[in-house]
Amino acid sequence: MSERQTHTVANGQYNVEVVSEGSGPLLLFIHGWPESWASWRHQMAHFSDRYTAAAMSVRGYGNSSNPTDIEAYTLRELASDAAAVIDELGDGSAIVVGHDWGAPIAWNTARLYPDKVTAVCGMSVPYIPVGPENSLDNWRALYTEQGKFFYQVYFDDNRGKAEAELGADSARSLRMIYYSASGDGSDVRLADPKPADAGMLDGLVDPDPFPSWASADELQFVADNFDRAGWHGPLNRYRAQPFDAEDLGQLPDPNLGQPAAFIGGEHDPVRTFVEGVDVFEYAAMACDDFRGTTVVPGAGHWVQQEAPAETNAALDAFLETL
Repeated sequence: MSERQTHTVANGQYNVEVVSEGSGPLLLFIHGWPESWASWRHQMAHFSDRYTAAAMSVRGYGNSSNPTDIEAYTLRELASDAAAVIDELGDGSAIVVGHDWGAPIAWNTARLYPDKVTAVCGMSVPYIPVGPENSLDNWRALYTEQGKFFYQVYFDDNRGKAEAELGADSARSLRMIYYSASGDGSDVRLADPKPADAGMLDGLVDPDPFPSWASADELQFVADNFDRAGWHGPLNRYRAQPFDAEDLGQLPDPNLGQPAAFIGGEHDPVRTFVEGVDVFEYAAMACDDFRGTTVVPGAGHWVQQEAPAETNAALDAFLETL
């Protein structure tokens, strides 16, 4: 393993924390909710012999800036952070890989900065262009109005309360969320039905022991980051979705022209948020140069942590096509 370096990249009034290993062309990793740059630890070690393998702390996380305004967490804003990192560490060019919310950030960085992103891979969340509709209203219609809980609506409708619930014991909250969306958590799923007025953690399990794919020290590292930065930034990403609809939902030509690929876990609950629909089947829909989907058997939502060898092999296969 090469030595890790920590960088602070300025993007206007905001700073972006980036941790890198290796040298060569920039391979930029963007994490999702509720994670940290360290969710890419296995990929950084694997690719650092060929690339500058860099993982950024998304705005609101770690030592990156964490403003309180919801508008600071739109996809356009977060993509601009990624573009600043590409300029600083990649001399204006990078392959970008994102997971969970990091996937839409990666996809839209490729869309908004096509000259900076030479190829793009998303994990867990396929590229579905932002439309003009408020997606939170769509989730309300599918879940809340049917008397069912949906976490994104809960975050939007309970500003302050959601932060308090999750921040009361960040380590416990992370263990419960991670387990419930993992391949190991099939006994209690993140998307299992519960009343619309439930809390985020109601009905979830705090596993003892936690599955072997994350150690106690690794979990505590992420929890310490949340205790330091707070939960408001990560939750504001969900609340910013109406602003995305007003902005990106109005733009023409949403398809991506760069080489693109998708990786997901077999048991990822994101696949079936909409009953009867497997969202993974739409991975190629808006990618004009799509080079394949890999579904990792046995893995859940945190595919690059739960199954690092399989995820790295899928990324290797994609990179070899470039």
